[in-house]
Amino acid sequence: MIHSEIVNFLQQRLTGILPGQVAHLEMSPQPVDMRRFQPKIPSNHRKGAVLVLLYPHEEGVMFPLIKRPVYQGVHSGQIALPGGKMDKTDADLFQTALREAEEEVAVESGKVKLLGKLSDLYIPTSNFLVTPILGSIAEVPKFIPEEREVDAILPTGLNLLLEPDRRKRTILNLGNKLHLDTPYFDLHGEIVWGATAMILSELSHLLEEA
Repeated sequence: MIHSEIVNFLQQRLTGILPGQVAHLEMSPQPVDMRRFQPKIPSNHRKGAVLVLLYPHEEGVMFPLIKRPVYQGVHSGQIALPGGKMDKTDADLFQTALREAEEEVAVESGKVKLLGKLSDLYIPTSNFLVTPILGSIAEVPKFIPEEREVDAILPTGLNLLLEPDRRKRTILNLGNKLHLDTPYFDLHGEIVWGATAMILSELSHLLEEA
């Protein structure tokens, strides 16, 4: 499907019932941290949003992933979607996603068409409730990484999410004798796991319906 067809399909599909937990569990590390799926999350949780930005390219519909810099934190060096925590000045989480994408990769937020959102996902390690926002832009963006927050920008073909060989498993050693049997997407030779993989899993479920 071409960019406009996928955009129209997703905008309509996002108004219906979403796969949610079923899709998230497919890419959830084992043993599953059931705090992620509990009906009530901690009242002191923080809110955040990420942006899946679809754009047309000669190789097909693309979206950007980013590689975080190495630092002393739980998401050091990980592959992620542009995004971050909600600011007090943000009107809503759609604005959060747009603002963060503009700050991190220089997306011109005024050119982005908002399509809707995927299922919220709670991240116990950082106590964030993340809302994945889908957006579209009609041209190839001129991405510029914000050096303190983005080590690299990885333009990614949407079709790759539907290739079975992209889904793999590995054992991740996270310290404190914690070893996780981890499903991941193999993209750009990187291990895309955790919340990002779970979000992309739900998106792939929708694409399979197109």
